[in-house]
Amino acid sequence: MPDIIHLLSDAVANQIAAGEVIQRPASAVKELLENAVDSGADEIKLIIKDAGRSLIQLIDNGCGMSETDARLCFERHATSKINAASDLFAIRTMGFRGEALASIASIAQVEMKSRRHEDELGTQISIEGTQFKSQIPCSSPTGTTFTVKNLFFNTPARRNFLKSEISEFNHILDEFNRVALVNKDIQFLFINNNKEVCHLPKSRLKERIINLFGNHFNEKLVSIEQETDLIKITGFIGKPEFAKKRRGDQYFFVNGRFIRHPYFHHAIDSAYKELIPDLHFPTYFIFFQVDPASIDVNIHPTKTEVKFLEEKVLYSIIHSTVRLSLGKFNLTPSFDFDTEPGLNLGSRPSPGEIKQPQIAVNPEFNPFHKLKTQASDPLLNNRIRSNQANWAKLYSEVREHLDETSVASTMPEPSPVEAASEEQLLGFDEQRRVYQLKNKYIVATIKSGLMLIDQQRAHERILYEKMLQTLDNKNNNSQQELFPQEIILSKQDYALMTEMKENLLNLGFVFENSIYHDNSYMITGVPADLTEVNPVGMIEELLENYKNNDWKDISKKTRLAFALAKSLAVKPGKLMQPEEMNNLIDSLFSTVVPEQTPDNKKIITIITMDEIQDRFK
Repeated sequence: MPDIIHLLSDAVANQIAAGEVIQRPASAVKELLENAVDSGADEIKLIIKDAGRSLIQLIDNGCGMSETDARLCFERHATSKINAASDLFAIRTMGFRGEALASIASIAQVEMKSRRHEDELGTQISIEGTQFKSQIPCSSPTGTTFTVKNLFFNTPARRNFLKSEISEFNHILDEFNRVALVNKDIQFLFINNNKEVCHLPKSRLKERIINLFGNHFNEKLVSIEQETDLIKITGFIGKPEFAKKRRGDQYFFVNGRFIRHPYFHHAIDSAYKELIPDLHFPTYFIFFQVDPASIDVNIHPTKTEVKFLEEKVLYSIIHSTVRLSLGKFNLTPSFDFDTEPGLNLGSRPSPGEIKQPQIAVNPEFNPFHKLKTQASDPLLNNRIRSNQANWAKLYSEVREHLDETSVASTMPEPSPVEAASEEQLLGFDEQRRVYQLKNKYIVATIKSGLMLIDQQRAHERILYEKMLQTLDNKNNNSQQELFPQEIILSKQDYALMTEMKENLLNLGFVFENSIYHDNSYMITGVPADLTEVNPVGMIEELLENYKNNDWKDISKKTRLAFALAKSLAVKPGKLMQPEEMNNLIDSLFSTVVPEQTPDNKKIITIITMDEIQDRFK
């Protein structure tokens, strides 16, 4: 039998590596931007077309490369950043693995021009899917220009897995923002489909944030600063009143590198506890400087995950620093403005004043004395008498049972089915019994057993079909706002809202450009049936849902209808009355596809009588 193990070719190995490093166009943009920063450039220009599918071009005025370096940089694990394994714990550059350019070249058509300051001519290299095409001298400005065309041209399956153009562009913009935020001493220019997205001059950090996210951030931010032996913390946090229902503007950087760190994010969240509403998230731009030997940046190919040696200590420092900044700017409540909250311990009493605390205990107390008369089930009373050792647990159980019974007895009797037939409603009993479980699910009795409905998903399906019908008919009425409200957006959201403008007008929204801020609109009218909803919060949530909807090959109208349905749908935790639940069920079964949400999530599940009976075997 012949041997079956063999070495992969370099071309195949590079494509496998590319699957780890280059997952989408934004991954290639990230790697090229980081290389440009490492080159010492102070001017970087990014040009993309079709969300990076057909073109990604990056131009920098950095140090450039020699002919030999230009050829070698496309080899796997060829790097100028490290020489030995010990160097991994002293990294101060963005890139170091030597995988990025080799990975990009294996799945795209790449052309590179580069010239050093001391050279009269540069060098031009062409590579196509790991196949080296040519290297010739050329005239070139100082620095390096990378041109990446037709990404994933030789891996069509991976190209087909890319999301919509809007989704991919948003990923690229996220990567651009992360690099631009931490490199405020570099001038950036970003062009998409021949339109300027961002032009960022060299500036201070706060100016860079404002240039990226809008002038309205000027009043939202509070500076944060702390330095210890372990870490130096600088940056800005958002005031609690500006917290939003999305996690958009949250950034951690360590030694100039963007990272994700859920543990440290929890430290920020806990510092804002009781200052912002539930399901709202604060804004922050926080920069850490630590000893490179105290972190490991080599645990993930994209280098966005970092391991710290003293995570628990750093957690406490971050939490305390945020609380201190909030208190310093009078953003947290304080009973005494001259004293730091929590530090006034009072004077120590003299030994003679210390007294042993006295607790009065009634040994004859029986916590079930009153419950015995309330519990009508004799078996329950026998259980109580025979399990005195577990009295606390039983007391809680009985109390909860009695409370639920009391509430149920005051609920109105469910109304009978009137509109829908038994066949439509899966065989509902003549007297439909509906209940709410954990304020999230609707439980209805049917002839075959029990039907459970996810109330939020059901409402999404109902609203989605209603919105689609409104968009098709273009006959929705608007209600004029007595006091128009301004919505201030990031460049990304402003462009997105402008793109959706026609469909929003068809839904009944009326808005116009604001004269007070850049990237902002004045909302002067809303759909007539949405007058009780805060229009600014609704549009912000709508934009977030629209961006996070990764459907491909569907119309903008369909995306908008589902995004708005998700924004307006009833949320888990809402207490619903029987009449509301019955109306929701009737409306659900009048839709085209009542069993699934528009993104194919289950709405209904049935528990049959056979399944219930099996539970008692």
